[in-house]
Amino acid sequence: MGGREVTVKQTVADSIALIAWYIESKGLVATADKFADDVYDFFIKLSDSRKTHALCRDPDRALFGYKCVSYKKKYTVVFLETHEDLIICEFIPSKNSHW
Repeated sequence: MGGREVTVKQTVADSIALIAWYIESKGLVATADKFADDVYDFFIKLSDSRKTHALCRDPDRALFGYKCVSYKKKYTVVFLETHEDLIICEFIPSKNSHW
């Protein structure tokens, strides 16, 4: 699979860690670990260079060339893509984004 280099911004890693910590605080340690692993695996799947993604529907993000993809209908992944790189910029709840 022709993958691009994936760069995850620190704010994204912090968001994922915060969500995983919340899940873990409810006594679901294995679920929290699985959540974090699944999110990073999803980022790897996004890096397939044979695919290109649509711009965000949010006009402010689209203006800057950000692309948005839904993750399990609950979260939105906001990223920039080039032929060589994929930069994950935001990982936010879908209710906070304009669809």
